[in-house]
Amino acid sequence: MKSLTLTNEQLQKMIAHVDNHAPLEACGLLAGQGSTVESVLVVQNQAQSPVRYVMDPIEQLHAFEWIESNGLDLIGIFHSHPIGPETVSPTDIAEAAYTVVYVILARVDGAWRARGFWIEHGDFREVPLQIL
Repeated sequence: MKSLTLTNEQLQKMIAHVDNHAPLEACGLLAGQGSTVESVLVVQNQAQSPVRYVMDPIEQLHAFEWIESNGLDLIGIFHSHPIGPETVSPTDIAEAAYTVVYVILARVDGAWRARGFWIEHGDFREVPLQIL
């Protein structure tokens, strides 16, 4: 995927979710078509950790069912790095299970910054986020 397109409202929903759970990591799914996000689905971080996330399996299953029933695809996963880094971590690379854009929200100089990444075969590259 060359870029991921989302609205400012969708970005603000992600930021509000991760900010409400800081200093713990927070996570969720991005549903859409092609490279355009149509819905942000928040999922509880079962790990309750400041450095790791594990999606609650029941909430994740309900989100997948909602995505499918609405004719959408899973096109992204987002999570926060409340204490950095603002790029993918070795854990993110090791645990990347889906071929989607991984959006990482990190606090930089007191404000949340979002960056997208494609993780595949133990490597990653940045995917620009287009905010409308």
